[in-house]
Amino acid sequence: MLAEPWTALPPERALPGGLAYEQKTDGYRALLFARPGHAHIQSRNGADLTGAFPDLAAAALALDRPLVLDGELVVVHEGRLHFGALQTRARRRGRGALQAAADRPAHLIVFDVLEDAGAQLLERPYRERRAVLEGLFANRVLVPPFTLCPATTDRAVGEDWLAPAWGSAGIEGVVVKGLAQPYWPGRRGWIKVRARETAEGVIGGVTGLVQAPATLLVGRYDSAGRLRMVARTAPLSTAARRDVGALLHRGGLDHPWYGVRFSAGWGLGDLDFTAVQPQQVVEFLADTSVDDGRWRHPVRYVRLRGDLSAVDVPLFPG
Repeated sequence: MLAEPWTALPPERALPGGLAYEQKTDGYRALLFARPGHAHIQSRNGADLTGAFPDLAAAALALDRPLVLDGELVVVHEGRLHFGALQTRARRRGRGALQAAADRPAHLIVFDVLEDAGAQLLERPYRERRAVLEGLFANRVLVPPFTLCPATTDRAVGEDWLAPAWGSAGIEGVVVKGLAQPYWPGRRGWIKVRARETAEGVIGGVTGLVQAPATLLVGRYDSAGRLRMVARTAPLSTAARRDVGALLHRGGLDHPWYGVRFSAGWGLGDLDFTAVQPQQVVEFLADTSVDDGRWRHPVRYVRLRGDLSAVDVPLFPG
């Protein structure tokens, strides 16, 4: 079952039976199928992740009953849920996967149970499935590396989970579910709300025309004076393209990104961009998914900050 993105928590009657709020963690969505002598971990798009996470597969094989669980694969590193470390683990197989499991163990943060000891639960309402899931943890059927996803019916707590400070721990926001909802595979019946905050950076490059940029590549300087890319914006509005483009100038051979390549995304090759003189500071709205100083998802252009210069922008970490 999938979630539809919203920009704010929905009204109480948006979903049937009242609302439950769950923490949205920074990881890989995964289904776990456990049977006697068999364990299978499946990604959201159907890929087999079992070989990449032998520690979780072994834990599933040790369960005393058949279960189908829905949750989020995560890896804890440097005091937070670390998506980069999770990606590294997801690419490894064989001995490499075994060593990675020993170095950085994974956890499955479980938020739903779809089958328990042969009983299919898809048609049961969320409140009943949640009670079954909590019972599995209370009775120690599920123990680490399985973790129960925090959930509440208190809207104030859900609002607190949207505070950007939670992002430093790897909590991206909130998933809202109807207490009376069954589980609909493949349907966007839940609601997800990401925690967001504004930040600043220096425009170091653009896609499209310099005088009418389609998107902006935003950077921050590190302590050694190098301009490091931290974000790429979503496509700009027509008005923003005009306003920003009027202030940009093409970069020369001395530009810090001259000859540098940036990825356009998974399987999309290199990004076709034009370097611009790093003089303009931009404010952007971003979620809290940050990997090693770089925002993983596209950010939203807010405004130019003519009152700021590059020295006023926070340094790239590290």
